[in-house]
Amino acid sequence: MKRLAPALAVTLALFPAAQAVADAIQIDVRKTNGCGCCLSWMKHLKESGFAPTGEDMFGGSLVRFKLDNGVPQRMVSCHSALVDGYVIEGHVPASDIQRLLDERPDAVGLAVPGMPYGSPGMGPEDDREAYDVFLIRGDGSTEVYTSYPGS
Repeated sequence: MKRLAPALAVTLALFPAAQAVADAIQIDVRKTNGCGCCLSWMKHLKESGFAPTGEDMFGGSLVRFKLDNGVPQRMVSCHSALVDGYVIEGHVPASDIQRLLDERPDAVGLAVPGMPYGSPGMGPEDDREAYDVFLIRGDGSTEVYTSYPGS
């Protein structure tokens, strides 16, 4: 752990919630303004120990951001995020993001193309449709990283 200023160290020791915030993994979410499912996905991330921040972008700029960061067109969804050198596209569950960060594969990141019902931010999980989370490789190829059956 990095050495902290004495006042900050005392604050973190006295207030465990402050330490939790300091330890949370930062994730930068790019989305369009007013997208409810994007905000719901960010809430899912926060509840799972991440520290999401959101940046609204116009549609064309958001598409360019996705392509510039290695997201193949067939993998596109409504929002993108950057976390610790990886891109996260769409409604990827927080558990898969954490697994990605733990395993550190040589990859661009993860994607859930489209907006599958019941994925995080897209309705109740107990009524979800089947969907896959894909690992995006540097050459644009993909492979299934995790499969979620329908309920």
